Amino acid sequence: MSVIEERYELAKGRIKELAEEVQGIYSDYIRKSAFLFQTVSEILESEEKRPDYRLWNDRLYSEIAGRAYESSYANPAYAIKQFGKKTGQYLCWYYAQFRDAITAAYEKDKYEVTLRMELFLQAAAVIFEEEEADRYLKETMYYYIHDYDTEQMEKNIRQMLCPENSLIYRIVMESDFTDTDYLYRYGEYITENEKKMASFLASLPEETLASMAKTYTEGYRKGFEVAGIDLSKKKTVQIRFHIGFEPMVRQAVLQFREMGLETVFTRRTNTKAIGVVSTLPNKQYQYDHRYDDALYLNKALVQERLKIVERLYETYKEQAAVYAGPAVIEVFGEELFVPAVKKESPSYTKEQETLSIEYKREYSLIQNKYIPQDSYSFTIIAYPIPEIGEQFEEIFKETIKVNTLDMDEYRRIQQVMIDALDLGEKVHVTGRGKNHTNIWIQLHKLEHPEKQTNFENCLADVNIPVGEVFTSPVLTGTEGILHVTQVYLNELRYENLEFTFADGMVTDYNCSNYEKEEENKKYVKENVLHNRDTLPIGEFAVGTNTTAYVMGRKYGIEAKLPILIAEKTGPHFALGDTCYSMSEDVVLHNPDGKEIIAKENECSALRHSNIANAYFNCHTDITIPYDELGDIIIFTKEGKEITLIKDGRFVLPGTESLNMEEMYYG
Repeated sequence: MSVIEERYELAKGRIKELAEEVQGIYSDYIRKSAFLFQTVSEILESEEKRPDYRLWNDRLYSEIAGRAYESSYANPAYAIKQFGKKTGQYLCWYYAQFRDAITAAYEKDKYEVTLRMELFLQAAAVIFEEEEADRYLKETMYYYIHDYDTEQMEKNIRQMLCPENSLIYRIVMESDFTDTDYLYRYGEYITENEKKMASFLASLPEETLASMAKTYTEGYRKGFEVAGIDLSKKKTVQIRFHIGFEPMVRQAVLQFREMGLETVFTRRTNTKAIGVVSTLPNKQYQYDHRYDDALYLNKALVQERLKIVERLYETYKEQAAVYAGPAVIEVFGEELFVPAVKKESPSYTKEQETLSIEYKREYSLIQNKYIPQDSYSFTIIAYPIPEIGEQFEEIFKETIKVNTLDMDEYRRIQQVMIDALDLGEKVHVTGRGKNHTNIWIQLHKLEHPEKQTNFENCLADVNIPVGEVFTSPVLTGTEGILHVTQVYLNELRYENLEFTFADGMVTDYNCSNYEKEEENKKYVKENVLHNRDTLPIGEFAVGTNTTAYVMGRKYGIEAKLPILIAEKTGPHFALGDTCYSMSEDVVLHNPDGKEIIAKENECSALRHSNIANAYFNCHTDITIPYDELGDIIIFTKEGKEITLIKDGRFVLPGTESLNMEEMYYG
């Protein structure tokens, strides 16, 4: 018996004993944790295709799904109610860590499961030390994170860079898609979304699936072509997708292989959904745990982590050099979510906010050293999931149409817009009706307008679907108010989201989600400004995909459209970095041959003298829909006005075909 097997057996036996003998106020917590690990052990020791997967899925996720979460120890409000503030917060954190053993068990990772079992036993021993339980719980937490940081970070980096015959790869490439039971092998929460999507895609002809995948993989290839990056030097591509899309993903894996790329898949964690994901059992659970590291984050830990990251990327530098970037399949249609803001959830101190921002910034700079942003590309495409409603299949087919519009037609129309925009010094954007947007955008000066342009003619390559022209504005002189009556950003809903700008920087912000202004401002600061006091406007764009806009209105799903599609359905402004972050020096041209010169602003220009202040590692698009849009008027240096859009309609000659009567109903 190996050392890890011995540790596993000892931990499993002790957990069973503890559940049988425990008494007192912590008995229910101990027993529920023990039940979780009992199920995890069953999975770990089972044969891979055992039929108990459905039962296990229900057992493992029912306690945090829906209303059951209200009485779960994974809920900080409930844990604190039972055990008091400090003990409750700590035990809630531990409980979320225990749940990370679930996917480890499906991956047959006995070491990972054993670590969490041992963590549980340490916590159980500590809570009976009543006088100093909180101190010991915090110390145990800190040293657990500290001691295993290197292993966890290496696992994450290795999974991103190194192709392997992983469980996810085997599910995608070997499953019989006619039987949706294969979905349960992931160990993720499986709902009707995943099952219906898998059944629907499995029913499509292989040529249809191959065509869908081709739109996605060709967009990826074109991204390299447009950016002038040699794809032949790359060997790996990371596919991120929603479970249920395996029939399409298998086609994509094969098509990428024809390009010389092998696929890597990354697994989401229990509280961070990125990589291969499913419908979340409870978005409030994810939201409640978003700042769990506030319980232990300090300067020493941040500094140590950055040293680890540098060392690991140096170890994997050869693999990093041939990493081509992510290819993402997003989904939309889930029930809209407005989180409850809980005082019981961990939150950052001011010092921790600074540390968190510093860590993300420095991590990004280290990663960029080994995987420079001007050496890789990406692509993103989005499709609806069944939760969007009874018209799911119709909406899916409409989305395919949106994703495959005639690029040549859009190239021509968007060039007409760019030619007009390039005559301007400033652009004025206003709202109408309840929308009180009133913002001026300062454009870069074109020294050689015959061969230079401010705006990129964005077609369907990295950013599918087609339909926008965009620029990085000059910050000085960019000012005013940006307002949208309702918008859905990064899976969170905002009512009356508003920003005020001076010289391109946010000076004030608010929304109307909650009764108290303090809560509204905190919500915006945490989730849009990412705990910063201000951010610059990194992008100004005019969306041209009126087909997507009409689809949203036709089916009443405007609020559910992902940013990827929503940004194409009106003018939008991005807070944070420009679209050319860390790749400003790459020479890019539009299809007409003109060089795009507006790739940075006064913030990103600091990379030459103070790179720490140049980038923000975020980019959030906020779109004004056509029905809230007033005018977009270009002001030239000669004092002339060129109207691009009037009362939400395209009026510039050569762009009128973008107008669809369906846009203006209601």
